[in-house]
Amino acid sequence: MREFFHLSDPEDAEIESQVEIEEEPEFARPSGEEMAEDTSMEDAINAYKKIFETKELTEDERAELDKKVKEMETREIIDMDPVHEITEIPLAGKGKISIGPPNLTRFEKARILGARALQLSQGAPPFIGIPGDARTSLDIALKELDDFAIPIVIKRRLPNGDYQNIPIDYFN
Repeated sequence: MREFFHLSDPEDAEIESQVEIEEEPEFARPSGEEMAEDTSMEDAINAYKKIFETKELTEDERAELDKKVKEMETREIIDMDPVHEITEIPLAGKGKISIGPPNLTRFEKARILGARALQLSQGAPPFIGIPGDARTSLDIALKELDDFAIPIVIKRRLPNGDYQNIPIDYFN
């Protein structure tokens, strides 16, 4: 049998930390270059004017264009979006589902059936009497779902994080 020999003992090793790391600033501007003024609003207004100035404008059209340009100039510029707080959308009543379709999607149905069939196969008691034609735990789970006997709540989410908790018996 072979013995393993270590070249050095990790306890005896000395670690030298003389390497100095110089931190870089977040944004480095080349020397001699000044920060340019933000001209995105002026560029947008000029592009908007070019669209309408391709043909000769009447006095009324010119006044309307100037009015729209002045409106654009006075708009509030939002630099940063406010943080959205996630909220629960309340149910308005039975059958009043505001997020998604009024019935279970195939994905929700598959997830419920899979989870319930697994529970049944591991010995969980069924919520209904076992039907005579049931051969697998999936058949029992399907019958439970059809009878709305499974006490489960579906959580549907919107892309902004808002959600709605929907009891299974609210679906069609």
